[in-house]
Amino acid sequence: MSHDALLEFDYESDERAILIFRSVEREVGEIAGDRSRTTVERDGETVVVRVSADDLVALRAGLNTWQTLVGVAEDVSESGAGHLPLGSGTK
Repeated sequence: MSHDALLEFDYESDERAILIFRSVEREVGEIAGDRSRTTVERDGETVVVRVSADDLVALRAGLNTWQTLVGVAEDVSESGAGHLPLGSGTK
C-alpha cells in the first residue's frame, strides 16, 4: 500500500520561489531511503513537494525531512537576501 502527501509552500515572488526550489530540488535522490520517493516542482510562486512512501512511518520521516530542508532554505535565503545573485547555479 502506498501513502502520499503533498506540501505546498507559497512565496511572495517568483524569484523567492525559484531560490527555494533550486536549494531543495538538488536533494531529490540524494537522501537515503528505499521506502519513500520525493519530487519537487515549482509553479509560479509555489514550491510543491510530493512525498510517496510504502508505509506511514516512512511517510512521516520523509515529510519531516523535506519540511526541514525547505525551512533551512527559507532561513538562509532570508539571512542572505540581496547578497547572492539569483542567476548563479543551474536550472
